[in-house]
Amino acid sequence: MSTTELTRTQPVTTQPRSAARSRWRLTFNGALLAPGVILLGVLSIVPLVTLIVMSFSRVHLLGGIRLEWAGLDNWTRALTDPDLWQSWALTLLYFVATLGIEMVLGLAIAILLSKVVRGQGPLMVLILLPMFAAPAIVGLVGRYLTDPTFGLYAWFMQQVGFSQDILGNPVSAFVAVTLMDVWEWTPLIVLISLAGLSSVNPSIIEAASLDGANQWRMLRHIILPSITNILLVALLIRSMDAVRYFDIITVTTNGGPADATKIVPLRLYEAGFRFFDLGYAAVIGLMMLVLTIVIARLFVRLLTGKGQRP
Repeated sequence: MSTTELTRTQPVTTQPRSAARSRWRLTFNGALLAPGVILLGVLSIVPLVTLIVMSFSRVHLLGGIRLEWAGLDNWTRALTDPDLWQSWALTLLYFVATLGIEMVLGLAIAILLSKVVRGQGPLMVLILLPMFAAPAIVGLVGRYLTDPTFGLYAWFMQQVGFSQDILGNPVSAFVAVTLMDVWEWTPLIVLISLAGLSSVNPSIIEAASLDGANQWRMLRHIILPSITNILLVALLIRSMDAVRYFDIITVTTNGGPADATKIVPLRLYEAGFRFFDLGYAAVIGLMMLVLTIVIARLFVRLLTGKGQRP
């Protein structure tokens, strides 16, 4: 056999080996990932299917768990319940208020902190302290500070003419629990925004300042466009948590006064664990899940659109 023939036949013999080897590697990696993927699927799909079945059933707990088919009764009840729709309105109001305040305040603090030359580390530690406290502890501290007898915030409010109980008035109670959440989670926005600000090219800011651009124009045309994706990620993280807001309200007002702070997660808790109406609670949980998925897809689409822009 000539050398030319050997050269021609060599790729034919080695190519199937390399293809088989790559297929073996893919199969081996898939085998390593399979247990984790299967476990994750079981832990995700089985509860979801169970929740969907419960939403169309009456759940009986006496003598063991027993499901009785109820059709669309639970869904009809949820969609026509004015108290639940009031809770959805409160949830939406809380969602917009907390996210709006946290994003604006967090970005402002991050910009100011980025300009600090000395002592930035200790200031950052002080700013991040509320984020490391458990939400239940934040609620207990907030209830202590707003107590009309010995609370510091209550005393300040009395000095400006507000003599009512802060957590006993519907409007002030809602504002109070909203600000407690803002106090705890604004540091997270500060941390993420500060990381984004550190990635902005300083030469661009220096060139803009030499061209006579003021701070507002640099913020609007240089800084914000550069960190938009990071701010959207921070907004997505906080949005997922804001929909499930539960701890602080439970510790402080427990949904009162007069259901002024009873947002949807508290309705879910009451239906499922206070009245044991698990079918109705399953419907509320699925509605919250749909809302969470819609919000997540909205922000992911915004992030994808920002990433595709030239």
